[in-house]
Amino acid sequence: MTDSPTAPDSPDLQRIIATIDWLVAGARSAAKSEDVLAELCSKLVDAGLPLDRVAVFVRTLHPLLMGRSFVWRPGAAVVVSEAAYAVLDGDEFLDSPVATIYRDGKKIRRHLADPNCPDDFSLLATLRTEGITDYLALPLLFTNSEIHVATFATQRSGGFSEQQIAVLERLASPLSRVAEVRALRATAISLLNAYVGRDAGERILSGRIQRGVSEKIRAAIWLSDMRGFTRRADSQPAEALLDLLNQFFDRIVAPIEAEGGEVLKFMGDGVLAIFHIADPAMESAACAHALRAALTAEANVDALSDEIVASGGEPLRFGVALHVGEALYGNIGAGARLDFTCIGPAVNMTARLEKIAAREGRVIVASSDFAAEAPERFEAIGQFELTGFREPQRVFVPRAEPADKGPMPV
Repeated sequence: MTDSPTAPDSPDLQRIIATIDWLVAGARSAAKSEDVLAELCSKLVDAGLPLDRVAVFVRTLHPLLMGRSFVWRPGAAVVVSEAAYAVLDGDEFLDSPVATIYRDGKKIRRHLADPNCPDDFSLLATLRTEGITDYLALPLLFTNSEIHVATFATQRSGGFSEQQIAVLERLASPLSRVAEVRALRATAISLLNAYVGRDAGERILSGRIQRGVSEKIRAAIWLSDMRGFTRRADSQPAEALLDLLNQFFDRIVAPIEAEGGEVLKFMGDGVLAIFHIADPAMESAACAHALRAALTAEANVDALSDEIVASGGEPLRFGVALHVGEALYGNIGAGARLDFTCIGPAVNMTARLEKIAAREGRVIVASSDFAAEAPERFEAIGQFELTGFREPQRVFVPRAEPADKGPMPV
C-alpha cells in the first residue's frame, strides 16, 4: 500500500511529462502488455500519484475470448485475466463501471471518501473493504471508435486531488495509443492462430508472407475425413449439419493439439494436421503422439456417435491416415490471396491412404514409413495401388490392444 496520507497533492510534473513521452514513444522498454502497465504505474507512483489499484480492460477479436484485464497493485505482479463472451451477459459485468463506459463512453468518478458519494455500482462495496477512498474509470478511445477502459484507485485519505485527477485524464490518450497497438498485435496473433495454426501464424508474423516462400520440413502428417458427409448434407438442414461438424471437429482437434500437433486447415469435413519433427531423433516420438491422438479421436467420435444414435440419428464414423515424411511448408496462391500450408508427395501419400481407409472400412491406417517407427503397434492389411504412385504401398492398421496395454511410449 502506498503511504497515502502523506502523499503530496502536486505530482512531479517533470516525471509526468517524461512518462507521457514514454507512452507516446510506444513504451518500447516494456516487452509485454502487462509490463507496460507495471512500468507505467511505477513511473506514476515515483511522480507522486497515490495509486493502490490500476486496471486496464481491453476487448479483443478472438473466437473464444471477449477480452483481457490487466490489474496492478503495489508490490505485486500484474494479474492478467481472460474473459469469455458469456461474461457480457453476467450480472456482475452489467452492473459495473466498465460496462457503463463501454455503453456511454464517459468517465466515471466515485469519491468514496465523500459521504454523499453515489452507491450505484456493486463494485464500490468491494473497493471500500479494500480501503479505497477514490475511484476513477476512464474510456480509452481507439482510432476505430472502439471503447476500452482504464481504472485508477487510491487509499489516500481524502482521495485523489483535482490535480492528480487531471494528470490521469491527460494520460488516457497516449495510454490508448499504446493499448491499441498492443491489442492489434494480440488480435493478429489470435486470428492467425485460429485460422492458420500457431506455428504458421508465427511464421507469417515473422515476415514469411511472399508467394513461393517455403521450407522443407519433416513431420508426421494427419489427414482425416467424416464418413458419409455428402449423404448427411443432402438429408439434414444446414444449421444441424454445421452443428454436427463443429461437434465432430471438437472431438478430433482436441487430441491433436493435446499431443502437440497443429491443425493446418479444415477442408469441408476433413482435417489436415502435422506433428512437426524439428529433431530427427524425435521422429518416433512425433509418430507416437500422432497415433495416440488418432486413437483418442476414435474414442471421442465413437462417444459422439453413441449420443447421436441415442437421440435417433445415424451412427457417425470417420477415418484418419497417418504418414511421416518431408513436405514443403509455406505460401501458395495467387496474387495477394495466399494459403500457408503443406504440400508435396508426402501429403499426397496421406490423402491416398485416407481413401484406402474409407474403401476398406478402417478408422486408422498408416503408411509403412509411419508404422516402421513403432512396428509392434501395427499390422499390415495388404498392398494397395495408390493413384499417382508407381509402386504398390503396404498399408498398416493399429494392432488390437490388450486390456492392460499401459502407456504408449513417446
